[in-house]
Amino acid sequence: MAEKSTRKKEGILSEKGKSRVWLLISFLVAIGVWTVLSVLPKTSRSFPNIIVTFSQIPVMIERGVLFKDLASSLISVSAGYALGFVIALPVAILMAWYRPVRNIIEPWIQFIRNIPPLAYVPLIVIAAGVGRKPQIIVITIATFLIMCITIYQGIINIDETLIKAARVLGAKDRDIFLRVLAPASLPFILTAIRLGASVALTTLIAAESTGAFAGLGMRIRSLNNNFETAPMLLYIIIIGVIGITIEKLIKLLERKLTGWQDKREI
Repeated sequence: MAEKSTRKKEGILSEKGKSRVWLLISFLVAIGVWTVLSVLPKTSRSFPNIIVTFSQIPVMIERGVLFKDLASSLISVSAGYALGFVIALPVAILMAWYRPVRNIIEPWIQFIRNIPPLAYVPLIVIAAGVGRKPQIIVITIATFLIMCITIYQGIINIDETLIKAARVLGAKDRDIFLRVLAPASLPFILTAIRLGASVALTTLIAAESTGAFAGLGMRIRSLNNNFETAPMLLYIIIIGVIGITIEKLIKLLERKLTGWQDKREI
């Protein structure tokens, strides 16, 4: 038994080692592509080399904007993301459980979901004014839509037999929610959390495009207007790093909460 466990651990370590090697290869290929783009005449202006790009970190710190922009964007994204989830979870449950609620709400969710945030940002700015409030509202709307649909689809796809069995055993709606729907829909809720985080970041540019005084998205727009490609590329990379970090944290949470779930290994 101990020998089998040891072999399993060795296999896991071996797979992790291979994954790290492939990750390193991927990283080196990306650096190589970036280097090529930085020397080609047609793309060199848009893609300054890695040294020039990262040398902009002390420059932006000296300007007194880097940490200010980072803090402003993180506050807006976190607030909008949290509000989107808090609203999406009960709405998705109600849509999945009560047909009249679904018939009233779902068409509007599908309608708004197909409208790019940039289209309604000006209206929100007019209604809410400039500053952080419209940013949070835009991110809340975008994250709510994707998370609500994902959680709703997960709940309605739960095996009906489980619910019928619970009813036969005398379970009430509250018991079914807590003992059947919650555990069965947890993987879908975590998927919604992951998608919502991605949407929150991709909506950041739109959210900060009008009326923002600071933020990564606002600074990218400002640097673009001044044709400062090196710091603009740096800010784009920072958004990507934040996204990867959030993704890793959510995957860690997912492993902790859904370790019981069988997953196909490739």
